[in-house]
Amino acid sequence: MRRLAAALDVQPSALYWHFPNKQTLLAELADRIVAARPAGWAGTDGLDDWRDAVRAEAAALRDALLAYRDGAEVVSSTLALGLGSPETVDRLARAVARGGFDAETSRRSATALLHFVLGHVSHEQQRLQYDSLGVLAGGESSPLDEDDPAAAFAFGVDLLVGGLELSRSRR
Repeated sequence: MRRLAAALDVQPSALYWHFPNKQTLLAELADRIVAARPAGWAGTDGLDDWRDAVRAEAAALRDALLAYRDGAEVVSSTLALGLGSPETVDRLARAVARGGFDAETSRRSATALLHFVLGHVSHEQQRLQYDSLGVLAGGESSPLDEDDPAAAFAFGVDLLVGGLELSRSRR
């Protein structure tokens, strides 16, 4: 908090006037990160297919997290502390519910999707940072690396959506 206050050229007490502690400040930051949507994003209301709505929500969340250094880590740690807005899970759950799923299934599916998005983006961001620092010199790679992270992400979301579709067809 002291470093942030110094960077903003204010006293730490000014930050504590608005936020009682670092965790609540990070929760506000996390809420702002996930509320951001890429330019031109029209939302999911115009999409007829629930699967497309889920894919669009997941992709928009990925883009929002990637727009900020450590975005996935900030959001993940905030959620782990039970802080921040439930809006991210709610948006994903609403998209899933459009497929006719009950509230519990929609919520659990949204949570699973959120965990996938946070994990995937966290790995992407860590690899990007290590690469920018020269830690990965010599072409070292992880078995999780992909030539096209966006395609790998879409594949993972499609797996989850396909699993939901299969569970729906078995009802």
